[in-house]
Amino acid sequence: MKLYLPSRLSRALHLLTLTIVCVALTACGDKSGDTAHSAKLADQPVAVSVDTVSSTALAQPLVRTGTLRARRSVKLYSQEEGRIEALPVFEGDSVAAGTVVARLDDRLLSAELRKAAAVQRQAEQNLQRVQQLADRKLISTDEQQRADTALQIAAAEKSLLETRLGYTIIRAPFAAVVTERKVEPGDAVPRFAHLLTLADPQSLMIDVAVSELVLPTLELGAPVEVSIDALGEPRFVGHITRIHPTVAADTRQGIVEVALTPVPEAAQAGQLARVYLPGEILKRLSIPLTALRRDQSGEYVFAVDAGNTAHRVGVKSGVSLGDRIEILSGLQDGDRVVTRGFIDLADGKSIQIPVQAVDTPAP
Repeated sequence: MKLYLPSRLSRALHLLTLTIVCVALTACGDKSGDTAHSAKLADQPVAVSVDTVSSTALAQPLVRTGTLRARRSVKLYSQEEGRIEALPVFEGDSVAAGTVVARLDDRLLSAELRKAAAVQRQAEQNLQRVQQLADRKLISTDEQQRADTALQIAAAEKSLLETRLGYTIIRAPFAAVVTERKVEPGDAVPRFAHLLTLADPQSLMIDVAVSELVLPTLELGAPVEVSIDALGEPRFVGHITRIHPTVAADTRQGIVEVALTPVPEAAQAGQLARVYLPGEILKRLSIPLTALRRDQSGEYVFAVDAGNTAHRVGVKSGVSLGDRIEILSGLQDGDRVVTRGFIDLADGKSIQIPVQAVDTPAP
């Protein structure tokens, strides 16, 4: 039994079949066109930037850690015993040079000074009377000398008490910040009791330990960079102010003092600091860091030959030297390496170096 479709439906199915065939043929034609286009792009040179491998005198920077400390720091002691009458400063207070920071009860010494002054006046009067008698030849020379000696003793006693009375007022020897307050007003303190500690906040410095091999390369006054962990990433300017003349026998390291000039705001004694010292300057074969590549096979670069073809070359790197890196093996002085343009680059790929795309080697 045969089925007959209406003519209109038959024509519709026929058109649908033709459409599917045309779409399939079109797709095949587009795919072949894309393949030809991709092949054409693969043959085109890749635009890259290159750099010439060179042996240059470079220094490996040395990073040493240390703690900020105030070079000028003083502990203030009482030179007289007595009761603390006034102590107007606290930890963290800034004081100017000459500011009174402590005062002892001076009533006893003041009374003794008045007594010594009276004894001195009496000795002066006695000496005048003895001199008048000596002029009249009524007393001996020995009595005149004894009177003169008594006056000198009385004057010395008065001067001593004036000095001791001055010790009851304690002043800041320089502009500083109070870092310790050891006593309170009303405390009775003996002689040489620790009252306060002052530190000059503008004299911050760092002591760092440096190998004996590096010490000969450092110079007094040489600038260095300093970073302070508590202040973040910024680096500050410091200068080498002292290189200690001795080296520790157990560590073979010497101490280098670095002063901050100027002292950064918010820098405080006790903070951790890092000092970036110039290392030993040596001739090193180096390339820009951007030229070095790494994968599962190891380190490599794309070296460029005379025909402007890139070749993958395995290398072994050394120390990082700022924006460059030392190359220990795999390259020679004068070789050219690709520094930018790696997206379409492969081994054996032709390259094109645009104008002004050759990086300048480090001096």
